Amino acid sequence: MNTGYFGNVAILGYDPVAYFTDGRATMGSPKISKKWLGATWYFASVEHRDAFASEPVRYAPQYGGFCTLGAAFEQASANIDPEAWRIVDGKLFLFSGKEGLEEDFDADPAPILAKANGEWPTVETKEFEARAAAN
Repeated sequence: MNTGYFGNVAILGYDPVAYFTDGRATMGSPKISKKWLGATWYFASVEHRDAFASEPVRYAPQYGGFCTLGAAFEQASANIDPEAWRIVDGKLFLFSGKEGLEEDFDADPAPILAKANGEWPTVETKEFEARAAAN
């Protein structure tokens, strides 16, 4: 799970459930957290934490929390912008920034997601190997 370069907090501390329930990026609280897949997840409310705990795969971002466009083009940058996100077919996708999202993704997300789905196993393996070598 992508936790950026510092710390071990998923989505830089943003609440993954809030994207779905509130329709916006919302900072979570370290006081309301849950460990999952080796990362700590923060939530804005106990209800969000409990929803995540019961169905983490439903709320967790795709591609391990890495940038969707990066995954499509075989790159795994730890830099994501939690404010740059989309929900497509009930799945959360994160991006490294908002610039170009409307032109590059929103117009036709299907081919980008198909490419990212195809490339993700390779990107994931490279990222896992790089992190293992660093430790």
